[in-house]
Amino acid sequence: MSKKYNHVSYLWDDQKAAGLSEVELFIYRSNILGADLRITNYGGGNTSVKITDNDPLTGEETEVMWIKGSGGDIGTLKLSGCAALYTDRLRNLEKVYKGIHMEDQMVELFNHCIFDLSSKAPSIDTPLHGFLPFKHIDHLHPDAAIAIAAAKDGEKITEELFGGKIGWVPWQRPGFDLGLQLRTCLENAAAKGIQLRGIMLGSHGLFTWADNAYDCYINTLEVIEACAEYIAQNEGKKRPIFGGAKIQSLPADQRTAQAQALAPVLRGLCSSYQSMIGHFTDDERVLQFVNSNDLEVLAPLGTSCPDHFLRTKISPLVLNFGAGDDLSDAEAVKARLLPLFEGYRAMYADYYNNCKHNNSPAMRDPNPVVILYPGVGMFTFAKDKQTARVAAEFYINAMNVMRGAEAISSYTSLPKQEAFDIEYWLLEEAKLQRMPKPKALSGRVAFVTGSGGGIGKAIAKKFAEEGACVVLNDNNAERLEEAKAEFVKLFGKDNVAAAVADVTDASTIESAMNIAALAFGGVDLVVNNAGISISKPILDHTESDWNKLYDILVKGQYLVSQAAVRVMRKQAMGGDIVNIVSKNAVVAGPNNVGYGSAKGAQAHMSRLLAAELGPDQIRVNMVNPDAVIADSNIWAGGWAEGRAKAYGITVAELPAYYAKRTLLNESILPVDIANACFALVGGLLSKSTGNAINVDGGVAAGFLR
Repeated sequence: MSKKYNHVSYLWDDQKAAGLSEVELFIYRSNILGADLRITNYGGGNTSVKITDNDPLTGEETEVMWIKGSGGDIGTLKLSGCAALYTDRLRNLEKVYKGIHMEDQMVELFNHCIFDLSSKAPSIDTPLHGFLPFKHIDHLHPDAAIAIAAAKDGEKITEELFGGKIGWVPWQRPGFDLGLQLRTCLENAAAKGIQLRGIMLGSHGLFTWADNAYDCYINTLEVIEACAEYIAQNEGKKRPIFGGAKIQSLPADQRTAQAQALAPVLRGLCSSYQSMIGHFTDDERVLQFVNSNDLEVLAPLGTSCPDHFLRTKISPLVLNFGAGDDLSDAEAVKARLLPLFEGYRAMYADYYNNCKHNNSPAMRDPNPVVILYPGVGMFTFAKDKQTARVAAEFYINAMNVMRGAEAISSYTSLPKQEAFDIEYWLLEEAKLQRMPKPKALSGRVAFVTGSGGGIGKAIAKKFAEEGACVVLNDNNAERLEEAKAEFVKLFGKDNVAAAVADVTDASTIESAMNIAALAFGGVDLVVNNAGISISKPILDHTESDWNKLYDILVKGQYLVSQAAVRVMRKQAMGGDIVNIVSKNAVVAGPNNVGYGSAKGAQAHMSRLLAAELGPDQIRVNMVNPDAVIADSNIWAGGWAEGRAKAYGITVAELPAYYAKRTLLNESILPVDIANACFALVGGLLSKSTGNAINVDGGVAAGFLR
């Protein structure tokens, strides 16, 4: 069976659903609802099912409610992400409930109702499902429904649109009392002979239900479809959408260029409290809003739905820049931006001080999450890329809500005190405190040259494992694409970007840095790893060999460092440059005049840049490997043959030869170089610059003097 909807996607597959248990159908329904962002966004909403199961203590049948657990996402929900509770115990908590002042204490009591001891922690929405008698329940945040819920005439519109079949409960923070209000709304309707098919929560979202999974799914889709169709029929009738366009967008390529130029400066300003990762979008829905006449009125109002608000803050920062303004002078741009940021921080401090309670947590980061640039698009900044991206998605939801509410009535946001009570709710604070400690490189962006394979790939992987966003780059497009696919599988698409770059070509390096700026907001950790090796006696060494070595090793390190410093200075957050040099920078050997002298130049350039960039808090250090044989391109192009000839052995004997000559009698692997790089940038050596770490198994001739 299939059904046609214009505003939501029908995704139910009878074959997939066939034979599933009631709980499995609840998971299936949840996943397909969460797959449509018009229905609910990542982490938004909640779903549940009530079943009959055997009580493990008495063996008697009892009703059990399975519900999405705290902090989960219905689109990716699994059974392990759910809470299972005795329904009767949950409802019996009403006997100890003394009023709204007990809301937070009631959440602690949910744990006494747990049926499945491996359950996820129950969420604050648990009683909202528990006090409704239906088997399958969906609580979602569809843009179209919230637009009606956030409209000035929302209750009247809901009554007329659904003929009284959708109830209305005014805004109240989620909790035990709201669950009781939902039950009361249902009972009051039943007393009038009305059988409700759902309830609209003012400014918040939608509840729908049925007694089997499929009917619940269809009921949910039909109610959302009706809301969306009503908005579509009324849109533009009173006045143009968002009051019409005030300005026009720049062409797409110019929007991208402006975003790339501005992102590092914004990132630096947003990171005054903690290091942030950026996201940019110029989605058509964003441009329609930021270019509109209504932007100045609607943006300061903030959002209505708590799920939107928690991820986007009290309101966005709107830039007063012209879309085509010259952004080439970073210091001038920063001087223009600083008063805007100071004003936003002061506004946020006033909001906190005016709304705080005696037991409120300390004020959090006062910087904006959402930054709107008319004619260009929207930036969002958060502690990691996924959170920044999701914040953008939620603010697009908020724009959709404003657009819909303005089309049918007028938009109303949460009062600031209500918003504060959500943002600084002690339960939310407790959830934040339970989050795992950030990894060492969380909030940082790593740019590793030659990371399509070998040592560079190992370094990028180590940095990603330690929490960094990584920008892979290589001059081999095919190898780079393979590496990116591997990293996406390992670390997720949010944490990886890739750029084809030739380190001898300044334009490709600049392009790669721009990709980093657009993807993550800038660059913090740069590893100059791209390299080549040629081993020949002086008379066999050609001018072409010499130029190739110096172009890739020396000029490449110079050009990449130069481009990175431009970005780092825009951010004003400091940074790290790590140069992969070599034991050959300090040890003389036969048949090595070009490679060894180029490595010596790389080493001294590292010291020179450390001296120059110290005032910027940019540290420059080097790692000196030796004989990294496994998975390394250094052995291509005749290097292995050249070194074997120099030592009077065969190529097959090289690995054992290199290991035997070390003090530790160890072979050196790419991961060993990666670990040394992490040691330099991981935080413990934050006051070290101009230094070198030897990773050669111990070669006495290579000891630094």
